[in-house]
Amino acid sequence: MENVIADLAQALRERVAIIHDEESRQDEAKHIARLKAISERIDDLQTRLPKPIDPRLAHYLQRKSYDKALAYLEGRGD
Repeated sequence: MENVIADLAQALRERVAIIHDEESRQDEAKHIARLKAISERIDDLQTRLPKPIDPRLAHYLQRKSYDKALAYLEGRGD
């Protein structure tokens, strides 16, 4: 359980880094491919979370509110 949650938090951090990577944006196709790959990783990790998933975290993930999901996992959530 801990590893999946830690892996999810890391994937969410990686997504934020990709979004803010100005150099990556220079090659739009590569940038979009990186975003697609990390999104697929997040989706995979989401399916592997132990059940039941906390309702707030489930809500953030279902709505693709990844910044809120990361804040929640890091203890900075509402």
